[in-house]
Amino acid sequence: MAKGAHGSRQAAWEFFGAELKRRREEAPLTQVELGARVFVSGGYIGQFEQAIRKPQLDVAQRIDAVLQTAGFFERMWRKLIDDKRYADYFAKAVGLEQVATVIEEFEPVVVPGLLQTAPYAWALTVTTHPFATEELIGEKVSARLERSGILKDATRPRYWAILHECALRTPVGGAACMADQLEHVAATARERKAFVQVVPFAAGAHALMGKSLRLMEFEDAPPTVYTEAAYAGELLDDPAMVKRSRHAYDLLRAAALSPEASLALIDSAAEDFRRCTSTT
Repeated sequence: MAKGAHGSRQAAWEFFGAELKRRREEAPLTQVELGARVFVSGGYIGQFEQAIRKPQLDVAQRIDAVLQTAGFFERMWRKLIDDKRYADYFAKAVGLEQVATVIEEFEPVVVPGLLQTAPYAWALTVTTHPFATEELIGEKVSARLERSGILKDATRPRYWAILHECALRTPVGGAACMADQLEHVAATARERKAFVQVVPFAAGAHALMGKSLRLMEFEDAPPTVYTEAAYAGELLDDPAMVKRSRHAYDLLRAAALSPEASLALIDSAAEDFRRCTSTT
């Protein structure tokens, strides 16, 4: 069911791209010409048309204005991105994530969404929605796995994830689930699709105690910070706040283990969980 939901949504984005190409050519405008008018590069227009990347809402609105499509692309955007599979406070961050060229994030308790496996995401979702139907849980897991698709694209962002050791040791979904999850994180790092570091328990206090943080950079827009607490999230683009967040992230990076030592710790934690499965 989750796989089917992902496939149908991808097909809808492919339709979005095909319509964009058709209406652009009818204008007639080249990708570069349309890009100049909506304040993105011609290459981005090409990626939108191929459903490789997804536009931000304001870009979809400007495309409607330039191509005189009476809000068609804005309506499609809202249906595909601004949907109830995501919490309202997170939906806009998802849209930005799709067009970011750099994503740097820290998670203090759980494995970041972009690195989660389906069983791990399912276990987390059941924990936070204990009375939800199987269908609703499947939709939310599908949405999370769909997000991780950006790390598979040829145009994937430069992704840097810092995890606290707590995220490695908390047995979400049981020992087998955690072993698979940590092996997936390690494999993603070794395939150079992500740069992963771990802040060990031994580091003690650090610059982002108990706070998740995501820094995003873009080709044609200023950087943005997304922070999240329980049932609330906030996007910040004020330059002073972005600068402070960058400073905190750099301090955290300095407190983390080296990439090599981080992978060794992830491997060790995975082996610990794997041993638990063999003794039960």
